Amino acid sequence: MAEGTGKQGEERLGEQRLAAGPLALAGIINIVTRPALQSRGGALARLALDWPEVVGPALAAVTAPERLSGGPGGGTLTIRASGPMALELAHLAPELIARVNARLGRHTVARLRFSAGRRRNADPPAAPPPAPPPPPGREALSRAAALVSDLPQGPLKEALARLGACVLSRR
Repeated sequence: MAEGTGKQGEERLGEQRLAAGPLALAGIINIVTRPALQSRGGALARLALDWPEVVGPALAAVTAPERLSGGPGGGTLTIRASGPMALELAHLAPELIARVNARLGRHTVARLRFSAGRRRNADPPAAPPPAPPPPPGREALSRAAALVSDLPQGPLKEALARLGACVLSRR
């Protein structure tokens, strides 16, 4: 007897579990995940994971798939693009649609739409470098020079005097 769908399928799954004991998760994972993976949300999640392979690393660094919506004739893929990349992507639209549909295995996308902004998972902008410390004052310089006065003349004495002056000026 073939396994039915809906309530009959649940009953059949229950009969199988009772007859053979508890089922392994691996045995029922396809039954549970198939509806979610066939939805547009599942397709978008799969596309987001494969995005660098679909568009290449250069475009993936400044773009990200954001939303997949639409009807039976093919949906609309919304791509978040930073800066002037939306214009560049508009020129590449036919190729991008073909690549996306090849990756998803069906004619899911018919049109592209672009939204401006940074990728949501992009690296935050780098913090500005810290400001250099202020130069040591005259008092710190003279105290540091007195501390290293016993050393012989040369680059080591000068470096130690500058280091001492910086340390003393921060106190």
